[in-house]
Amino acid sequence: MMVSVLTVLVDDLRSFTDGRAALVARTSADAVTLLGRHRHDHIDELWLDHDLGGTDTIWPVVTLLEQAAFDGTPFDIGAVLIHSANPPGAIRLNQTLRRWGYRVRAVPGSPAVGYR
Repeated sequence: MMVSVLTVLVDDLRSFTDGRAALVARTSADAVTLLGRHRHDHIDELWLDHDLGGTDTIWPVVTLLEQAAFDGTPFDIGAVLIHSANPPGAIRLNQTLRRWGYRVRAVPGSPAVGYR
């Protein structure tokens, strides 16, 4: 029996360096749409970058996750991994999602994501 792993990466430029299978969103709008399509699926890992190019940031995605938790139906996410190179943004993101009960780990500079 094959077990399917669902990994989502939200980053405007970087990808997984090991080529692992993942759903990738390059903008916050695309990430919101992607997460909406997987609203009732278990997401094993959700990798988040803070700054998504230009004036776009991860905050529309955070708002979606917060609203779901506020409504009593948080997204089913095994781990949220924050790989942002923006320390203040990453700290705020970490604090916000933890407040809503999501399991969050900061992994700045992770070799798992990079420019390919």
